[in-house]
Amino acid sequence: MEINRDKLSPMMQHYLMTKDEYPDCILFYRLGDFYEMFFDDALTVSRELELTLTGKDCGMEERAPMCGVPFHAAETYINRLIEKGYKAAICEQVEDPRQAKGMVKREVVRVVTPGTTLNTQALDETKNNYIMSLVYIDEIFGIAVADVTTGDCFLTEVNKSRKLLDEINKFSPAEIICNEPFYMCGIDIQDMRNRLGITVYSLDNWYFDDELCRRALLEHFRVKTLEGLGLKDYDCGVIAAGALFQYLTETQKTSLSHMTTITPYITDCFMLIDSSSRRNLELVETLREKQKRGSLLWVLDKTKTAMGARMLRSFVEQPLIEEESINRRLDAIEELNEKAISREEIREYLGPVYDLERLVSRVSYQSANPRDLIAFKSSLQMLPYIRQLLGEFSCGELVSVREEMDDLQDLFQLIDRAIMEEPPLAMKEGGIIKEGYNEEVDKFRRAKTEGKSMLAELETKERESTGIKNLKVKYNKVFGYYLEVTNSFLSMVPDSYTRKQTLTNAERFITPELKELEDTILGAEDKLFALEYELFTQVRETIAKEVLRIQKTAKAIARLDVFSSLSVVAQRNQYIRPKINTKGVVDIKGGRHPVVEKMISNDMFIPNDTYLDNNKNRVSVITGPNMAGKSTYMRQTALIVLMAQVGCFVPAKEANIGIVDRIFTRVGASDDLASGQSTFMVEMTEVANILRNATPKSLLILDEIGRGTSTFDGLSIAWAVIEHISNPKLLGAKTLFATHYHELTELEGKLSGVNNYCIAVKEKGDDIVFLRKIVKGGADKSYGIQVAKLAGVPETVIERAKELVEELSDADITSAVKEIAADSALTRGSRKKAQVTYDQMELDQISLLDTVQDNDILEELKNIDVGNLTPIDALNTIYRLQTKLKNRW
Repeated sequence: MEINRDKLSPMMQHYLMTKDEYPDCILFYRLGDFYEMFFDDALTVSRELELTLTGKDCGMEERAPMCGVPFHAAETYINRLIEKGYKAAICEQVEDPRQAKGMVKREVVRVVTPGTTLNTQALDETKNNYIMSLVYIDEIFGIAVADVTTGDCFLTEVNKSRKLLDEINKFSPAEIICNEPFYMCGIDIQDMRNRLGITVYSLDNWYFDDELCRRALLEHFRVKTLEGLGLKDYDCGVIAAGALFQYLTETQKTSLSHMTTITPYITDCFMLIDSSSRRNLELVETLREKQKRGSLLWVLDKTKTAMGARMLRSFVEQPLIEEESINRRLDAIEELNEKAISREEIREYLGPVYDLERLVSRVSYQSANPRDLIAFKSSLQMLPYIRQLLGEFSCGELVSVREEMDDLQDLFQLIDRAIMEEPPLAMKEGGIIKEGYNEEVDKFRRAKTEGKSMLAELETKERESTGIKNLKVKYNKVFGYYLEVTNSFLSMVPDSYTRKQTLTNAERFITPELKELEDTILGAEDKLFALEYELFTQVRETIAKEVLRIQKTAKAIARLDVFSSLSVVAQRNQYIRPKINTKGVVDIKGGRHPVVEKMISNDMFIPNDTYLDNNKNRVSVITGPNMAGKSTYMRQTALIVLMAQVGCFVPAKEANIGIVDRIFTRVGASDDLASGQSTFMVEMTEVANILRNATPKSLLILDEIGRGTSTFDGLSIAWAVIEHISNPKLLGAKTLFATHYHELTELEGKLSGVNNYCIAVKEKGDDIVFLRKIVKGGADKSYGIQVAKLAGVPETVIERAKELVEELSDADITSAVKEIAADSALTRGSRKKAQVTYDQMELDQISLLDTVQDNDILEELKNIDVGNLTPIDALNTIYRLQTKLKNRW
């Protein structure tokens, strides 16, 4: 919109000057009791929030588009804009309008963005609200992550875009800021915006200047060298963190004093779980509904505090890979189980504990109100009792929690002395400071109280002296105190009364005595309110100076809350302590799916065993009908391993868990329509990621590989994948491989480390019953028709399917596969000699080859390089040779 600024009023000129400083923000401009938006901002807000668009005369020929919201309800409107990805600049009146000479002074006091909102009503208290800074320099990604509501800050570097995506999925930031080169690194920015709902935008180049970034960190953390922060080896990460702190300082307009530490970490210190596996295993939300209920976190989270809930989520998102650290957590849970009465008492005391991390952030931002401090006080009241109970425990983690927990009784006593038990929400209208805390406050309060008594006396005296029975002393903010007389008694009003206002049915008057009394009362009230607010801010500043103590205590409380929650869950659900080993053995007896067993109401979940190692039991090929429980079984194995490495007890009778460095899953088929990828393309992309990034220490969960394409292609791919995974020279990872290609059961005994398992099924005529039990051996058929019958497919279709099955028997492909398996085994010197049981068809084919005199066919057979033959080439070769023989005989 073209605007001639010369014609605008001074206020509108100031508005546009301020808007020029924040062109990418919606400017909330304070005018009295409203925040107003003008011009393009007004059009945007009116459209996005469905508010009425009005106009304002500002010196132009046309009225300027305008829309506004009441200042007391602004947070709600701002939050709705933030959720839509906008940024809002809050321009406040920074001087008292009553004392202003000319136009009231206004300044932007804060910029609210998706990653920096402090509105507790808009935020999930059980989840961090992260902002992430990314830089891409010389093939390296620098990553810095912060939560301004808690003060948490982390930094790292990765060298692959896949690892970067894993970090983005782990933290799920609301907002990403980046340098311009990041747009050229190959990451799908639009996908992050659309599918993940992350606001992404680049900053100017100067934010990422090496020297500026280093200086920003050194000045904020008040250290002389980066070595003092442990950041010596993070050149790229330092730039990301420096840019982030410059951006936060610029938008938040505060010192960020609650951000006291920055924690560097190496991604390899935690189990790697890629984004696909996080979704498939439903760690913190369900795959389809994106709800917490039905996820692993839903089962484990019985925390009492918001801090504990956030920490538990981070535990689940980042399982450990160091044996000692895992066992320290398990020791804590075991001791809490043993002392369940003390644990329950601790949980009782944890219940009233407020979100100390987010409170101290609001204190730092100077936005905490008196009621926040009372909630803080009630939290501190619990700490001595919790520390006393912790004295009963002796394991390392719980002793550490007690040592790190400060009871903060000096702050408790300060608030207890200073702040009223039930203060008002408004901070500048008095009623905050307790009697006895400050002599001046008590003096003004007495003057105010005595003045009101004197008003009552004056009212009585005037009634008696004038004879006006209904005369009343009243007050409003415009006229102050006055005497009100109804029209029926106006003739009795004395001449000494001065008329102040005329109403329809009454007149209002003032007297010199009432005026003098008004000055005394209102003067005392104004001074009282100002002094109370000043004293409140002093208390708040005292608390702000203790931010380090409060944050350390908050983290200790969170850890205790997490361990107590995991202990409660373990006892309620009959979980056991897993043994942890570094030999690569995963031995689970009577394992159960932690979520599915909670969703089944009749307690009929069937436990199953799992045994995987790095030698003869690397790959388990699992066959059985759909709906029989293959996916549940495989997921439960992955979840039990993950839970053990989180450091919690697991749903099993016994468990000996070999630490895995990463878990990969390829479960289910789903089109990625948003990015235009088919089921098979998504499947192959995930398989490629697994084969390229898995290690011999990884755990792979692969479900129905190859079903998105034709039978021959799918079988060939599944076969080749198993060959690759099972070969220690290529990968050799522990794998559960579910398949509907029964031909793959031929690989047991042919490929080292491959074993067959199936889901037990009981047949009753044409009907089947799923026993949900994993047993040794391979299934000989898929029971597809029986499953279709169970699903309610019409009987006519079922009968026709039976007829077609007989006609489309897959005997030929089965026999061909057996021959490939035999040939493959014979060419692999490192494996056992194949022991094949030939059926009659195969014996006929062998005798036929023995007697044939066609040297060209024999010669071709001799010259085939079986070792380099792919499964599909082998099938085609056998088919061609067999056709030749059939044509000649």
